[in-house]
Amino acid sequence: MSVVPSPHRRHVFFALACALAAVLAVAVSPAGAKAVQARASLGAFCGAASTSQFTSLSRLGVGATAARGESRELREPASTETAIEAPAGVKGGKNFRATIPVYFHVVHDGALANLTQKQIDDQIRVMNFGFAGLEGGYDTGFRFELAGVTRTDNAQWLHHGYGDKYEREMKRALHQGGREALNIYSTDADVYLGWAYFPNLSDSRLYLDGIVVDWESMPGTSTRYAGRYDLGKTGTHEAGHWLNLYHVFQGGCNNYGDYIEDTPPQLVATRGCPIGQDTCSEPGVDSIHNYMDYSFDSCYFEFTEDQAARMQAAWLTFRAP
Repeated sequence: MSVVPSPHRRHVFFALACALAAVLAVAVSPAGAKAVQARASLGAFCGAASTSQFTSLSRLGVGATAARGESRELREPASTETAIEAPAGVKGGKNFRATIPVYFHVVHDGALANLTQKQIDDQIRVMNFGFAGLEGGYDTGFRFELAGVTRTDNAQWLHHGYGDKYEREMKRALHQGGREALNIYSTDADVYLGWAYFPNLSDSRLYLDGIVVDWESMPGTSTRYAGRYDLGKTGTHEAGHWLNLYHVFQGGCNNYGDYIEDTPPQLVATRGCPIGQDTCSEPGVDSIHNYMDYSFDSCYFEFTEDQAARMQAAWLTFRAP
């Protein structure tokens, strides 16, 4: 099975145009946290077949503002990071196994966001369930093993933003291990649920590597995202990006998509769990149960076989020690 598929059913339109771009205004204003208005554009990218721009945008609400307390969270920031494709001949396979050491960085402000060891262990367990296919998807061959925990009382780092000086300060100070190690930063993730970096960072930027996850999205930590994003699967989603996966809605219907043959074309990011949603005319309903969509946590249950192959190839190319 080729990691970079032969012309994907979505790819034929690539030479004609870059696909969908829309501007969405999203407001988040829960009592006592993250009162903010932000905009995110839903879009794809134009570029060479070997390098693609990661635009991780949300479709969680359309309109100028949301009423106080109405949940319209931004999932991820728009990013200028690019992913490089692994060589086509690099493959893992059904017998592939890799154990990823995890350095878990708890950033807090006194009692606020200071996770317990059980909450940390539960987050790792959720990720292992997803990557092992124990919720119904394909066993990717990856396992996560806690290698260390740091705890830092720093309000500025807790409330850092994507790409700002506090993210850089925090990661320069806390990052551990090499490319094979997953650093998880538990913060409030600014206005987002989290973000990640693709596996091909330059050596000079390797300190940025890892995933940032909103601590309130982790199991048993808070009621802020109750019934939506509180089962820990933001961590699973971001770890997918860390292993070179795009969103299933990457490029919409008319671009070259997520480089995955067994995820049908999908026009928009999903919110909730709309069974039967089908936003493209090409065969197959939307992948609302895939960890790389934007569905509610309770809706997620799978990575696909081709996604596993792509992650394995990225691991062998960029991350394997």
